[in-house]
Order: sequence, then structure tokens, then C-alpha cells
Amino acid sequence: MIKIGIVGGTGYTGVELLRLLAQHPQAHVEVITSRSEEGQRVADMYPNLRGHYDNLKFSVPDVTALGACDVVFFATPHGVAHAMAGELLSTSTRIIDLSADFRLKDSEEWSRWYGQPHGAPELLETAVYGLPEVNREAIRTARLIAVPGCYPTAAQLGLIPLLEAGLADPARIIADCKSGVSGAGRGTNLGSLFCESTESMKAYAVAGHRHLPEISQGLRQAVGGPVGLTFVPHLTPMIRGIHATLYSTVVDHSVDLQALFEQRYANEPFVDVMPAGSHPETRSVRGANVCRIAVHRPQGGDLVVVLSVIDNLVKGASGQAVQNMNIALGLDETLGLSHPALMP
Repeated sequence: MIKIGIVGGTGYTGVELLRLLAQHPQAHVEVITSRSEEGQRVADMYPNLRGHYDNLKFSVPDVTALGACDVVFFATPHGVAHAMAGELLSTSTRIIDLSADFRLKDSEEWSRWYGQPHGAPELLETAVYGLPEVNREAIRTARLIAVPGCYPTAAQLGLIPLLEAGLADPARIIADCKSGVSGAGRGTNLGSLFCESTESMKAYAVAGHRHLPEISQGLRQAVGGPVGLTFVPHLTPMIRGIHATLYSTVVDHSVDLQALFEQRYANEPFVDVMPAGSHPETRSVRGANVCRIAVHRPQGGDLVVVLSVIDNLVKGASGQAVQNMNIALGLDETLGLSHPALMP
């Protein structure tokens, strides 16, 4: 069995990670940490996990105990993995970080967006960005994997085929994205309270969101040059889900875009290119590690509209983390992740 450690297991991504690993036939969670909940049983905090983790208790982070695991997941706020990653990497364990700590390759850019100095810039060169549909081969040998954010996952998967093929005008790309309130985390936040967010919808961080440089970094890699990206996130009154409506101008009208997307993702187990004319719904991916995509060219013009939906807690976080683990350990990539979405 694969020995698993989880640092910071009390948030939404932590409990989702536990749920997914409970179904994984080769994974066993040995250690889960939380300074504030030390000694409490996981199943007492999360009754949905009763019968799966009845003897597992939260403990204070300990490098020796975590270093004895095959894989350590960080489901923590930004900045936490910086302090422990170097010491853990001196053991034989692998780190899969669900926070933003190692997603950006430029430490100064990270500092500008996250408001503090980067705590481990010496590790950025070895960190692998864990978007399997782009970096699968690098993930296979990685010791430190940075799991992409939820908005960046949906946006990049929807835009990369156009950019890789040289069809999109990289100077003007628009990502109009909506997220459920679980994307704000489990901590107390007035704006994400049900009474504050339900029956309403709003844009936020229009001047600049922390996921903007991450999306731009991935799109620059796809096109091999600079991109002009406008990213506008919205808070939507649902618990789970990301809906990304992506706009780009195409430079060649002769290309069959439906065929392009189908060919690009033909061998990707967790990307579903839907039939022409489809409109994917967030409920169709609820609880599943899948991105559903539909591509449109309204009125046959030069504007392409790509619709991309994911569950922000699964393909946008914990599911993608498990997918990365499977790849890095040489397992079947779909292990523990093949369950269908929940409907209704």
C-alpha cells in the first residue's frame, strides 16, 4: 500500500482528498495534520468519512512521520509548504502541493501577487506544474508537484488546443469564469456565507486575481510567446463548480475546431470533448475528476467561444492531486478516480 501523509486536512480540499483516497485501492492515509485540531478524530469532524477513517486522528506536523510516507499532500494556505518542503524533500517522500506555493516559476512575481516573500525560491526550478494534459512526462519523475488552481485548470484546458495549433490570436484572450462558493475555502468569510451569496452573482478581482499570472504562464508555454489575457472571475450561488467561457479570435477559418479539440484530447482520460453544439453544465462534473469542453464559432465568424466546466474541488484540486500521484508512482492514471459525477 502507498503510505499517504496530508498536511492541513481540515479544509474543503483536505476532506475531498480524504474522500477520494478512501476509494483508492492502493492508498492508505497514515498521517494527517492540524495544529488546531490535534487529537481529534477525522471521522468526528467529517461524519461522511465514518467507516473509512475511524482510527485516524489529526496530529501536529512532524517531518519524521511525514517523511516516512511515500507521498505527502499539502492542503494548506499559501506559504505553509514553503517552510516544510525542503526538509521533506531530503527524505524519500514526494510532495504534491495543492496550494499556490510552487505554481509560478518567478519568485518575485509570486511575491507580488501573494503579498509576502517566496519562502523557498531555490525549489522552484525543480517543481513541476501538475497539469497532466501538458506535463505528464515531467510529472512521472517529479519529487515536487504543484497542483494547478481551479480557474487555471478550466481556462488552460479550454484554450491550449487553439494556442498549440497557432490558431488563436494570443494578443487578445478573454477568460470569463464563474466559481461556486467552496472555492473561497472553509474559513469564515462574510462574502461566502450562504445568506450573502445565494440569489446573487457578482464579478470580483477584475483589476487582477492571483490566478491571472498562473493562467498566463501556462498559455505562454502553449504559444511559445507573450499573451494578452483578460481574466474576470465571478462568484456564483452554487457550492461546487467552475464554468469558464473563453473567447479568442482565430486566424484560420478553414480548420475544423471540433476535430482539433477531439484529436488533442483523444487520449486524455479526464477531458471530455462534447459533441458539436453542446453546452456543458457544472452539475455534469459534480464530484468527478473530469473537464467537459465544448467549442463554438458563433455565426461562423472569427470569434471562437470555448465552454469548459470542472468541479473546483476535484479536477480543480484534490482529484487532480490524486491523478498526479498515480502518474508519479507509475500507477494507472485513473485509479480511484473513475467514478461518475453526481446528479441531481
